[in-house]
Amino acid sequence: MTSLKGKTLFISGASRGIGLAIALRAARDGANVAIAAKTAEPHPKLKGTIYTAADEVRAAGGNALPVLCDIRDEAQVTAAIEETVAEFGGIDICVNNASAISLTDSQATDMKRFDLMMGINTRGTFMVSKYCIPHLKRAANPHILMLSPPLDMKAKWFAHSTAYTIAKFGMSLCVLGLSAELKTSGVAVNALWPRTTIATAAVGNLLGGDAMMRASRKPEIMGDAAYAILTRPSREFTGQFCIDDKVLYASGVRDFGPYRVDPTVPLMSDFFVPDDDVPPPGVTVTALPSVGGVQKAG
Repeated sequence: MTSLKGKTLFISGASRGIGLAIALRAARDGANVAIAAKTAEPHPKLKGTIYTAADEVRAAGGNALPVLCDIRDEAQVTAAIEETVAEFGGIDICVNNASAISLTDSQATDMKRFDLMMGINTRGTFMVSKYCIPHLKRAANPHILMLSPPLDMKAKWFAHSTAYTIAKFGMSLCVLGLSAELKTSGVAVNALWPRTTIATAAVGNLLGGDAMMRASRKPEIMGDAAYAILTRPSREFTGQFCIDDKVLYASGVRDFGPYRVDPTVPLMSDFFVPDDDVPPPGVTVTALPSVGGVQKAG
């Protein structure tokens, strides 16, 4: 398959950032996109709502359905999926993008924050996938895509943010399990993760401001990488933990310069990229410094 024209995507956390980039890339083909997120009113520090995202999707050539949905709430999730199916006739692709993050050690992580991360990242991903699966099984080339990291079980990923890493790896464990469960049904289940930090509100507001933004790549690299995965035959590509630039390199991309926010600033590595993962030729990154404090994304 080489196009998402007429396909329906259900994307959690699609009001901004990476989720919106994936939505816009699909929209350029004429896809239908359900934008399932919590932001209905403008936020002083976070650009975008489900309604502004829907406008952008339509302007890019797609059809959009803004759906107010907290993926921790089972009733809201099932209602959002039912609304999507009623509007577009089915679901071809489920993208689990919504996420919460707190880069804090055990003593600085209160249990409310722990529950938030587990509720959105692990439980929310499982639940959205669970209720999309019956519809995906009826689709021609069904995919589930998690925005989650490779399962690189190194202590350094847990040492400074055990709770967040557990919650994020929980998303990746869903890939491991669901890809095996759904293989005979032809539903692909894969993970996608960025090699570098991505210029999103979470990075700009909480990871280091303008300096970190300039060391990042644009969200469009994740949109293009997701597109490359979602247009592959679902029976031939499943259970994979993908890194954005490697996916694009395999698809024929050789110039990653246009994805950089500032080509004069060295790229900063994202969390969870395995030490032995070799980037495409010509791509170099610097290690991400240890970061403390709380941030929230999705």
